[in-house]
Amino acid sequence: MRLLVTGASGFVGGRLVRALVDQGHDVGAMTRRPEAYAGPGTPVHGDIHDPGTLRAALADRDVAYYLVHSLDRADFRSADAAGARAFGAAAADAGVRRIVYLGGLGDDADDLSAHLRSRREVEAMLGEAGVPVTTLRAGIVVGHGGISWEITRQLVHHLPAMVCPQWVYTRTQPIAVDDVVRYLVGVLDHEDTTGRAFDVGGADVLAYVDMLRRAAVLAGRRAPLIVPVPLLTPSLSSRWLSLVTDVDTATGRSLIDSMSNEVVVRDDDAIRRLLPFEPMGYDDAVRAALADRAAGSGPGRPTVDAA
Repeated sequence: MRLLVTGASGFVGGRLVRALVDQGHDVGAMTRRPEAYAGPGTPVHGDIHDPGTLRAALADRDVAYYLVHSLDRADFRSADAAGARAFGAAAADAGVRRIVYLGGLGDDADDLSAHLRSRREVEAMLGEAGVPVTTLRAGIVVGHGGISWEITRQLVHHLPAMVCPQWVYTRTQPIAVDDVVRYLVGVLDHEDTTGRAFDVGGADVLAYVDMLRRAAVLAGRRAPLIVPVPLLTPSLSSRWLSLVTDVDTATGRSLIDSMSNEVVVRDDDAIRRLLPFEPMGYDDAVRAALADRAAGSGPGRPTVDAA
């Protein structure tokens, strides 16, 4: 099958391209700088914020994977909306049969953060021009090179104690990056996933505070002392985060805003019937991320995942 993967040099995209190539697919790796691309697949020039580049990138492709987000800019919501609309229209013009999108968990009945609301909007906008969309909704993706995991790793590495807002008690359902890739590859062979959205998650539902403590122990460090403070605002939290981790303030603010929303799988019966494998638990996902970092594998710079 002829496929296109956007975000091909990113945290999930790089692993997905490799998995699809290993299965024998003809994979175009879309990137703004094809001359610098050194990963698997065939580099293809394209930029969702430059619609004129998309028609050629999507030409003769059967399925396109959409894995790009713009959290590192203040106007990410409008930028993601414009990019999704442009990509969906170009895919329709090129005759693409299906778009597969990695979105975010979150209950539509909740007051979703701007980040999670944007993920829902992108789902709809990708399909506005008529190309059916398969959406996989994930929470925190654990793996070396993912920004949410990197925040966790750096916090437990640098701080023996931390003052945190009340969102540390919010529940989430982290998923290993290898399992995300397995789902993304798996839906390709199931036409009945077309036009549908599926929640995907790992084996464990945990509060953020438990994720931090368990990650510390697995990394061979003392579990940090965590002191929740009710009045620590998202703005102050993001500035603090940028001081103690590599995460820029804009990205940190967008992610922290989302941490007040519970992001757990509501119903995975359908996807588990179609793709019947047992996702990793959080501890095994952390061990794999630490092993990849020690081996120097995976992307060198943290990139935004689904959470």
